[in-house]
Amino acid sequence: MDVPARVGVAGATGAVGLEMLRILEEREFPVASVRALASGRGEGRTVRFGGEEIPVGELREETLADLDIVLFAAGASISRTFVPVAVELGAVAIDNSKAFRMDPDVPLVVPEVNPRALDGHAGIIANPNCSTIQMVLPLAALHEAAGLVRVVVSTYQSVSGTGLAAIRELKDQTGAVMEGAPVVSQVYPNQIAFNCLPHIDDFDDEGNTLEENKMIRETRKILDLPDLAVAATCVRVPVFRSHALAVNVETESELGPADARRLLDDFPGVGVVDDPGAAAYPTQVDGSNSDTVWVGRIRRDTSVEHGLWLWIVTDNLRKGAALNAVQIAELLIDGIPD
Repeated sequence: MDVPARVGVAGATGAVGLEMLRILEEREFPVASVRALASGRGEGRTVRFGGEEIPVGELREETLADLDIVLFAAGASISRTFVPVAVELGAVAIDNSKAFRMDPDVPLVVPEVNPRALDGHAGIIANPNCSTIQMVLPLAALHEAAGLVRVVVSTYQSVSGTGLAAIRELKDQTGAVMEGAPVVSQVYPNQIAFNCLPHIDDFDDEGNTLEENKMIRETRKILDLPDLAVAATCVRVPVFRSHALAVNVETESELGPADARRLLDDFPGVGVVDDPGAAAYPTQVDGSNSDTVWVGRIRRDTSVEHGLWLWIVTDNLRKGAALNAVQIAELLIDGIPD
């Protein structure tokens, strides 16, 4: 791919799209130009990049022309329409939606875990679900050392994962509750302020949510463990930014907490904060605006022969979405490591 690259960001006025622009600038991604695109509602606005305001164009076929890489931060229906168009026009599309993640011909990539999955891509690369990304980094480290048998995860997901409207709803509802005013729910089916909702995405016939199914299927695909036993419960919590996960891991061979801490701290993109006696453990406040996947509360699960508990926190808008996509783009520019 030519360097510098002509880069487009589709969904540039949303929470993830804005973060993509920030990260491209922060990491000094080699851009020849940046084109900000959005649906008709976003056209005419401006977004900040490179110290100036750049206009937002409408996402359509002609505005996708003459680009090398397009980062998609729009919904699945928009991606299904426009990702193939971008590829047909000669770009590589890195898509943050669920549209192509489970397509067997589309690589689902976390650069620290499975960069070789990019080999032979056909122009579309899928960015995993935010909670999946932060879970598979620690899981990859543990699997390499001791083999994974079973994973059980409960998530504590912030409202920014739903978008800017959800952030506003939490702010408005919090104010309403504090003032004793009526609470209005428009983004979520129930009040989110001072509440937790075990409901992210739609429910299937078995009572699982699509978010839970995403975590299960994507984890297996990224780790190339199609038979891995995975169970998930996904919960939306009244936190503005960063997701947290409580993860129970059963391994094939013995792996004690001390060895797990060392392995995790040495794994790219992962950091360990684990001194509970000193109240040192990752929190969602700590994870906000950080690019690291933080792990703490590493301890034995004595209910099985080889079991560990982990508490995992990261910024869902950065490593959980925008940063991971930009890192994929960097692999396209710099080459896939051996």
